[in-house]
Amino acid sequence: MDKLVATSVFESLASGLRLDVYRLLVKAGPQGLVAGEIGTALDVPPTNLSFHLKALTHAQLVSVVQEGRYQRYRANLTLMQDLIVYLTAECCAGHPEQCVETCPAPVCA
Repeated sequence: MDKLVATSVFESLASGLRLDVYRLLVKAGPQGLVAGEIGTALDVPPTNLSFHLKALTHAQLVSVVQEGRYQRYRANLTLMQDLIVYLTAECCAGHPEQCVETCPAPVCA
């Protein structure tokens, strides 16, 4: 991952609603959710939601697949894992094994 991609991800998640959408999609797992399900769960009007889903898709944080007249969205967990690796790559001067005691288990695992 490079700085430009990382910056794009952070810019996209800087919106509280987009962060809520991404977290909801993470919770939904691999099956993802159709746009209507996301809107209902977060109580967001379709036009507003479509703007935010487009931004998340542009940042590659979510993928979208057409299913008939619906669009199914899924969180790009690989991108988020790559971002975490990018952010922590130089932990403890490049020796992340020394940082284990200072990091919460799920982050350092």
